Amino acid sequence: MTPLIPPNTTRCGLLRRLAAITYDGMLLIALLFIAAASTLPFTGGEAVKPHTPWFTLYLLGISYLFFAWFWAHGGQTLGMRAWRIQVIGLDATALTGWQTLIRFLGALLSWLPFLGFGYLWSLFDRNGLAWHDRLSATQLVVIPKPERRS
Repeated sequence: MTPLIPPNTTRCGLLRRLAAITYDGMLLIALLFIAAASTLPFTGGEAVKPHTPWFTLYLLGISYLFFAWFWAHGGQTLGMRAWRIQVIGLDATALTGWQTLIRFLGALLSWLPFLGFGYLWSLFDRNGLAWHDRLSATQLVVIPKPERRS
């Protein structure tokens, strides 16, 4: 399917995408610190041992909820808002819950095992889509600056 670009928007480039990822990464790290600290009452005040499966799944779940909530409610995380990026479906509609899950899991595939190759793919894709964009039938667009009122 050829992506439908809404009026007054353009496709998002890799550098802008990476800038938003940096912003969101800092916010996510802070959130994960809070999530990890919230487990202390259940572990007797001790840190969870590294590579504990339930803890890894817990942190992945928190990460998913962070992104999915923003993507499903306006299509912008805080980092995306700062860089005027919005995620929408290829048909220019809001994301469904299923699309947020596929996008999140696809982003892990794009980033982790291949050292970001799935993101670099957007440089070669004719529509500027990364792997997780293709998998979830979503796209990133740059929204115009709001007009200043004088």
